[in-house]
Amino acid sequence: MELRHLRYFVTVAEELNFSKAALKLYTAQPSLSQQIKDLEVDVGVQLLYRTKRKVELTEEGAVFLEQARLTLAQAEKAVMMARQVSYAKQQALRVGFVPVAEVKIFPHILPNFRFHHPDIRIDLSSLGNDEQIKALKKGELDVCFIRDRLQNDNDFTTEHVLRESLIFILPAHHPLAKLERIPLSALHQLDLVIAESSQSRVLHELILKFAKQHGIQFNLVEHADSLLANINGVAQGRGCSLVPDYVASLLPETCVTRPLEIDLPHLDLYLCYNSSSKSTLVQSFRDMLAKWERTVHDECITEH
Repeated sequence: MELRHLRYFVTVAEELNFSKAALKLYTAQPSLSQQIKDLEVDVGVQLLYRTKRKVELTEEGAVFLEQARLTLAQAEKAVMMARQVSYAKQQALRVGFVPVAEVKIFPHILPNFRFHHPDIRIDLSSLGNDEQIKALKKGELDVCFIRDRLQNDNDFTTEHVLRESLIFILPAHHPLAKLERIPLSALHQLDLVIAESSQSRVLHELILKFAKQHGIQFNLVEHADSLLANINGVAQGRGCSLVPDYVASLLPETCVTRPLEIDLPHLDLYLCYNSSSKSTLVQSFRDMLAKWERTVHDECITEH
């Protein structure tokens, strides 16, 4: 049984005339009669009395008519709601991000995007790296800013956006804060507040890799579930930390930064989106991001 069978039956029941119903449905009368017969076979009862002079509903047909109308109405509602969701998605740009994008990217991109697309809603979702990738693959995000380049996945395009170094932060009253440059030997068994792997996997792994490469054995005293918690742990004297350099602008007076005797590793930021996306909003967002990147690049060249 298909929805068209229900539509055919409802039209015949309302017209009580196969010829008029066939005209209304833009189909041939013999075909319509056969469709109704097929429906009765599926249902297992006779729905209509047919004679050469008239067509009437059986008792079973009257009950079936009421439910058929409800089913068709519900089907139309389902179609309407699905279209409304689709339309709403088309009128919104859904952006996932890690915190650095909120600090370094959005202030330069979003005002311009809103100016050119005043009727478009921007849905921002602060999510971890892996959470964003899952949401993107489910179609719940249009673009996302992530720390890790997607490998061997032709369904998605990953574009490099920016690179930033890590910085070493410590309590202002810490003995190492008196040094202008901290030697690696001073880091051995140092109390360290580290980003929680489940929230900041790339940063967590980068710090452990750095420590291993240089033979440093940190004393991991706290796993922070956010950069704010990371900063607070240092500010409250529980340990030192390695964080992205954009955090420097967020530090309270109780925290300071000091360079090490070697360069710290860097973190990359990538924009990721569905390779097959034909969304004009995604393209517009990418164009504005690329324009901003060119501006930053030109300013760096001018400064040097």
